[in-house]
Amino acid sequence: MAIVISAIAIFMSLFHLYTAAFGTLLSIRQRSLHLILAFTLGFLLYPAFKKSSKVKIAITDYLLAALSIVVFGYLFVNFEAIALRGGTVETMDAVFGMLAILITLEVTRRVVGPELPIVAIIFLIYAKFGPYMPGILAHRGFSWERIVSHMYLTTEGILGIPIGVSATFVFMFILFGAFLDKTGVGKFFIDLAYSLTGHLKSGPAMTAVVASGFMGSISGSSVANTVTTGAFTIPLMKKIGYKPHFAGAVEAAASTGGQIMPPVMGAAAFIMAEFTGIPYIRIIAAAAIPAFLYYFAVAAIVHLEASRLGLKGIPREQLPKLGGILKKQGYLFIPLFSIVFFLIQGRTPLLAAFYSIVISVVIATIASIVSWKVYGKFTFTTKDLISALQHGAKGSVSVACACACAGMIVGVVTLTGLGLRIAELIVTLAQGKLILTLLFTMVASIILGMGLPTTAKYIVLATMAVPALIKLDVNLMSAHLFILYFGVIADITPPVALAAYAGAGIAGANAMKTGFQAVKLALAAFLVPYIFAYNSNLILVKEVIDTTVVFVPFLTAVPVILSSILGILCLASGVSQYMITKNKVYETILLLVAAISLLNPGIYSDVFGLVVFGTIYFLQRKRSKEVIEMTA
Repeated sequence: MAIVISAIAIFMSLFHLYTAAFGTLLSIRQRSLHLILAFTLGFLLYPAFKKSSKVKIAITDYLLAALSIVVFGYLFVNFEAIALRGGTVETMDAVFGMLAILITLEVTRRVVGPELPIVAIIFLIYAKFGPYMPGILAHRGFSWERIVSHMYLTTEGILGIPIGVSATFVFMFILFGAFLDKTGVGKFFIDLAYSLTGHLKSGPAMTAVVASGFMGSISGSSVANTVTTGAFTIPLMKKIGYKPHFAGAVEAAASTGGQIMPPVMGAAAFIMAEFTGIPYIRIIAAAAIPAFLYYFAVAAIVHLEASRLGLKGIPREQLPKLGGILKKQGYLFIPLFSIVFFLIQGRTPLLAAFYSIVISVVIATIASIVSWKVYGKFTFTTKDLISALQHGAKGSVSVACACACAGMIVGVVTLTGLGLRIAELIVTLAQGKLILTLLFTMVASIILGMGLPTTAKYIVLATMAVPALIKLDVNLMSAHLFILYFGVIADITPPVALAAYAGAGIAGANAMKTGFQAVKLALAAFLVPYIFAYNSNLILVKEVIDTTVVFVPFLTAVPVILSSILGILCLASGVSQYMITKNKVYETILLLVAAISLLNPGIYSDVFGLVVFGTIYFLQRKRSKEVIEMTA
């Protein structure tokens, strides 16, 4: 069965590579075959319960995998006949439709967890019992036959936009990440970050920030990034004096930011492009400055914490040489540069990912041949190629399941008009005030993000919360990035903080303590989205007309960028309770007030923030000199 599962995974990757190169199938066929392969792997790889045997596959798992093939194979084979019926639902359609819903809920429960299926069930019940709902949430209600056919036979439910994106862009970028991993990019990023930052006071902690930013930009998974780079950086942080919970939190916060770091940004960015109609290259252009500010904030807090603890970096002579790393492995940057190049050239994300995968294989093969001639060993073999194909497919299963299940939620929203009702409700509760609307949306994003994967959470809120923000004149790009940011931050927000818990596991620290520390480190992510919601110059966007993004000149954005950096410095010093020396209580309060006032950049808030930061800096510098003189 291991051979069979590997064969399915390899076929899945080869199928997506083929369709990326030569054109995708018709939507229903592309999506249904994608689900057949993903669900089959899901049932064979994930047991029904945690206590179930992970070695022996249960007979029910085989049956469910076979049922997935039959149910979605029915759509693959009969899609033309279904389309010609003009909406008429036959008995076989209804039976297979109900089975499709149940299969989707079960495989998602196994692979992703129970939270998303529970939310989907609640939405399905809402679609049925609309007349009994209170106030603004009430609607006329739909029969079970109508609901099932909408979820199964149309591209508005299980086979909707989310799974469409999963079956094209997302899969290819997950596969791209798998190939980069097998060609040694992960170790290269860690070595590169180590050589650049290891000598600083914050040493390995800063290495974690830089390496996780590199890795996260292509992996798209907070947890996967945490365990990959954390296995190296967390023990190093503990070794030089950081407490275990702080070491785990640094890695979790840095890894989580990868989902908002171009050029890949995780699966949600591709779904955003599909929902908004805005080209992907413009989305990553808008996300670049906020992503930089996020990592700048995490780095600032990490550095101030190192200064407060009196830590020292690693001597330069003990670090790998930057020149040597770039000379030996610098070619590994080429696939990353190529993907940006192809996107700028106007290629679709699908083709850009395909070309970059081919380039990564070619470069790895050439490097392997050179290594064999120089050192007598290959660095990239056929085994690595096959392993990349397997890992890419297996890594896509969780995203495919989440997108299929979230598709049902979106289906209910489109069927009932719930999105507009929720938007109206949010605006009414906020009494038309933007700050309250943003606050309610933030809370909803974090709560949903705690139980749902980022992609699923984004899909739900994009259909329900974004219209409320747009009603209050937040432009389309800012509104979508706002909910994406807070959905991402949910990965480190207790009580359900998966990335933080992964970091805590490696560090041997208390999970909840690690989670709260990670929130402190990532507080800038709570600040930056409010800034670009009020002033979209921060994301270089003047306005969005339909799907056309009108960008502002970079120089126009400089004032708000500088204001944001000032706010982050105030926030970092306030959270760390340290600037040059330990803060007095009133200094911490003033710094935090200044940081909050800079949420809406303007001349008065900027001057206030600058005066507060500058005054406290000079006061602490004076105190620090007095301590040195007294010690002498």
